[in-house]
Amino acid sequence: MHLLAIIGLTLAGGILLLWVAWKMYRELRDAYLVAAPAGADGQSVPRRRPKSAVQAMATIVLADLSMSLDNVIAVAGVARTQSGPWVLVVGLVLSVALMGVASTYIARLLERLFWISWVGLGIVTFIALRMIWDGSTQILHHSAALSLGSS
Repeated sequence: MHLLAIIGLTLAGGILLLWVAWKMYRELRDAYLVAAPAGADGQSVPRRRPKSAVQAMATIVLADLSMSLDNVIAVAGVARTQSGPWVLVVGLVLSVALMGVASTYIARLLERLFWISWVGLGIVTFIALRMIWDGSTQILHHSAALSLGSS
């Protein structure tokens, strides 16, 4: 619950999420642009670049960490209005469990419908920019309040 009191945490989470979005964009852009041996007409045939298990795990862990920061802040905001800390614990456990279960189904869907990845990238980018905006505004308001208080 004390996480909401940390000035700049939303800005830091937004910057981290924007970095994840940039890496995701580069992967999506390059996913079908890896040149294969030339086809019959001399043109290179695009194919998907294989990704190692370590690269996939690193991407998943980094994305989960940055998205989890936003989830923790949201659950802490709800828990702050409730009477006990059990709301925070239940909310976090449920969030992690749902992400684990849903990830397999989402991965299968993304394999079949690649364009959904671009929609997801747009959503992640929007959320990152919104977090950066909100975090910057929070810092500016806090700085203005401090400067008015010292006068």
